Amino acid sequence: MGTAFVTGAGVRVGSAVARALGRAGYDLVLHVNRSMEPAEALAEELRALGRRVTVYSADLSQPAAVDELGARVRAEHPALDVVVHNAGLYERVAFGSISREQYRTMLGVNLEAPFFLTQVLLPSLRQGTRPLVVHITDIGGERAERGYAHYTVSKAALIMLTRALAVELAPHVRVNAVSPGTVAFPENFGAAEREAILARIPFGREGNVEDVARTVVFLAREAPYVTGQVIAVDGGRSAQL
Repeated sequence: MGTAFVTGAGVRVGSAVARALGRAGYDLVLHVNRSMEPAEALAEELRALGRRVTVYSADLSQPAAVDELGARVRAEHPALDVVVHNAGLYERVAFGSISREQYRTMLGVNLEAPFFLTQVLLPSLRQGTRPLVVHITDIGGERAERGYAHYTVSKAALIMLTRALAVELAPHVRVNAVSPGTVAFPENFGAAEREAILARIPFGREGNVEDVARTVVFLAREAPYVTGQVIAVDGGRSAQL
């Protein structure tokens, strides 16, 4: 089937995406920052299915670490078929309290790391079969929400990067985005906050990480003429005011 590289693959959405791609037949290159233990457990699970799996650790907020990770992956995996930029930061901070360091770190992980990893991995992508880049964005990248200015700015820019690269890297490399809504509540969300969010979702419930993973697999295997698109996985939340 080929080889897929997934960042932030240790937990939550990234782990589900990596597992789904492995079950679909892809060998895996997994990136984590601190979640090495669950990533190694996932790697063993996928190896039991006959997949080849490599795990790398890097702090994507550090440009030198991004460059080193990209160079290692390109050297050891000269052909890549799928690259999924899932690693990301998410935090709530009032606009007036966002420091320059918080802003730089947010954009560094959520935007600059995907930008420069794709750049350095481009030779490997060009050797892939129907290669695909997927950005995991957020419906918040197109709709403002109080308290998340630096986060939503980073995701809005990632959506535009999706479209820009789809144009520039065509016709060989496809670039799309999967934009989750509420598929996994942050652990610090209270019951009242969760209920308020669920009330705004036409489906009346949260999704799950497998919903995102299935969409990535669809793009990889079933959508060879789809590029430059942002697919919302949100139970209809973004369809209403």
